[in-house]
Amino acid sequence: MNRELIIVIEQIGREKGIDKEILFEALESALLSASRKTVAAADNVRMHIDRSTGVLRVYCRKKVVEDVDDPRAEVGLADAKALNPAAELGDELEQELPPQEFGRIAAQTAKQVILQRVRDAEREGIYAEFAGKEGQILRGVVHRIEKRNVILEIGKAEAILPEREQIPGERYNPGDRIRAFVLEVRRTAKGPQICLSRTHPGYLTRLFETEIPEIQEGIVLVKATAREAGERAKVAVASTKRDVDPIGACVGLRGTRIQVISRELRGEKIDIVEWSHDPATFVARALSPAKVSSVVLGDEPDAEGQRSALVIVPDNQLSLAIGKKGQNARLAAKLTGMRIDIRSESEVETERVQAEEEMRDGRVALASLPDMDPDLLDALAAAGLGSPAAVVRAGKERLMGVADLGDRAEKIYAAAEAWIASRQAAAVKVDEPPADPEESPAPP
Repeated sequence: MNRELIIVIEQIGREKGIDKEILFEALESALLSASRKTVAAADNVRMHIDRSTGVLRVYCRKKVVEDVDDPRAEVGLADAKALNPAAELGDELEQELPPQEFGRIAAQTAKQVILQRVRDAEREGIYAEFAGKEGQILRGVVHRIEKRNVILEIGKAEAILPEREQIPGERYNPGDRIRAFVLEVRRTAKGPQICLSRTHPGYLTRLFETEIPEIQEGIVLVKATAREAGERAKVAVASTKRDVDPIGACVGLRGTRIQVISRELRGEKIDIVEWSHDPATFVARALSPAKVSSVVLGDEPDAEGQRSALVIVPDNQLSLAIGKKGQNARLAAKLTGMRIDIRSESEVETERVQAEEEMRDGRVALASLPDMDPDLLDALAAAGLGSPAAVVRAGKERLMGVADLGDRAEKIYAAAEAWIASRQAAAVKVDEPPADPEESPAPP
């Protein structure tokens, strides 16, 4: 019987992938719980199964006292000396008890405890196996589909591919073998939950590492990726060796390497650009295949810590730079981590001419205001207040800070407001529709 117990524990350990020691401890705990159902064993009782023979022994820990009040927890000094000649008052000794017989209810309790411990050990083993695989690619078999979520079998575990993480337009059937990116592994009441993704940019990065030997060897590095799953993606790569072309290594002979990755992503178009330390150069490359005339970077990042870039392109490249529904510009912004504003050369030139005209007309209008002299006009223009509109936008305090104007500041500010109001009134009059000729009085 004992030998059969050892064989069963070893077999369960192999099938479930659980350490035998965990199963022995679970069995000891189960038998101890069963003993409480029958003989109400105290907390000072423990059970031990010999790992080689399977013999069960029961031990009771008792305190050595002069007068015994509770025989289940205490032992007299004379009896303790018989067990251990070195025993003293206050010591604790373990005394072996005769083995117990377990009834049907106790056996059922032991069974439930063992099953629960085995399930817990299985779950913990699965979690430990997959927790370290976050950010990697796993291959699984489609087991079933629940509410458009795909459940995959990955070895002994099940993983979920949620609808939001599936490439749009993909269809899955039970038995299909697919690859996916391990997004998250977390503990739940029902065991570890493995969440997969086929839309995450990290999946594209891992596919490049899998399919391209130069990336596996560290000769080519994937610096950044951006995706709109199922449609288009951009990948920035760099080479650690001058004689290796990173783009050519990723594309492969006649595009064989990149075609394998594109087919895995349901025909997703992939643009490969060379990464650069210079942000302006990187932005220009990220907008490929469009040709860029110039890139002007913003001085300071915005409240979210994101820098901005003004990109100027030739007129015939504007639609290509923006892309279908703005896709090319969006992917370039994700790839570079910047906010990108794209303008055509003609648009920039028009804005420059308009700004010069406004500045020239504004200076003439500003010179026509009362209490204005040439020195004050130059000071205001140097401070960026070269027109009545700029004066009004800046306010009285800013106006007084430019030069010590005193009461003149209020007069100049009021005159600037009056000038703007007159211009607005004239514009409204021009925009008014002509009078109906039928309502006009007849000519004399």
